[in-house]
Amino acid sequence: MQSRRLGLIVAALIFGCSGPAFAQTATANLSISATVLGTCSISTTAVNFGTYDPVVANAATALDSTGSVVVTCTKGAGTRIDLDLGAHTSGTTRRMLGAPDFLTYELYQDSGRTLVWGSGVIAGQTITPALNTAPRTFTVFGRVAAGQNVGAASYTDTVVATINF
Repeated sequence: MQSRRLGLIVAALIFGCSGPAFAQTATANLSISATVLGTCSISTTAVNFGTYDPVVANAATALDSTGSVVVTCTKGAGTRIDLDLGAHTSGTTRRMLGAPDFLTYELYQDSGRTLVWGSGVIAGQTITPALNTAPRTFTVFGRVAAGQNVGAASYTDTVVATINF
C-alpha cells in the first residue's frame, strides 16, 4: 500500500510539473534602430578691452584682450568656426560704436595677432572634427589699434560666431 501511494505521489509530481507540450514554434526578427545627428552647439565669452586711453596709455600702444568660443559637437562633427565682421563694420574694418565715433579693432586666431579671424574657408578657423562630445575652447585674441582719435563714450559691437558642421 505504501509503495502504491509513493507511486501515485511520484506520478502526480511528474505530470503536475511538466508544462503543456507544444507541437510548433514561430519566430520573427525585432528591428532596433536609432539615428545620431551630427550636431554642434556654440557659446562665447566676451572680448572685454576695458579702458582705452588714446591720450597716454594707448597713444602709441595697442590695447589687447581675449575672449573665447566654446563648441560642443557630436563625435566627427565640426569643421570651421567663423566670426563675422560685426554690426558696425565699414568694408572689412571691424568697429565698435560709441556715438558719434567708432573705435576700430580686430580679432585674431593666434596670440601673435597676425592671423585675422573672419568667415569662410580662407578666414574662418579650421578645426579638427570632434573626437568626443567634450566642449572645446578656442581663444579669440582681440586688439584695438593705438592712437585712435575718439571721444569719451562706451563703445560696443556684436560679432556673430558660427560653427560649421
